[in-house]
Amino acid sequence: MDIKERNEKIELYGRGFDLLKAALAQVPQEAMKFKPEPKEWSVHEIIIHLADSESNSALRARKLIVEPGGTLMGYDQDQWAIQLNYHEQSLEDALEILRLARKSTYELLKRQPDEVFTHSIVHPEMNEPYTFEKWISIYSKHIPGHIEQIKNNVKLWKENKK
Repeated sequence: MDIKERNEKIELYGRGFDLLKAALAQVPQEAMKFKPEPKEWSVHEIIIHLADSESNSALRARKLIVEPGGTLMGYDQDQWAIQLNYHEQSLEDALEILRLARKSTYELLKRQPDEVFTHSIVHPEMNEPYTFEKWISIYSKHIPGHIEQIKNNVKLWKENKK
């Protein structure tokens, strides 16, 4: 990935929270806990997942910057949703965690010298090194990917209401 592409992805990453807030403004309150299928996440669960994921990704970015070659902690996102009872967690708190983790990491990324973006670490769920380029590619698309999931949930909720 060249510098221009990296910077575009960092800017998309930086806009993620605002994109999410705009998408959530279109979600009726009654649709927040609708699950399209028993094993699929509701909008509420997606938001809590994003807060947990953002917390983990913020730590991963810092580990990439400070401790290249180190090892990350993996986690089972589906078990986190079940065991941490996502529907019982506060949406407002999750959004604030998400906002602050994303904002602080975005600001940190913009201040890094080019050589930091060549760093990699060990990810327990991957066979190849987990590079900063991979991190940027994953997390710049993470919120937009879940926005599509949220839109689909609302569409299915509306169809289910009829």
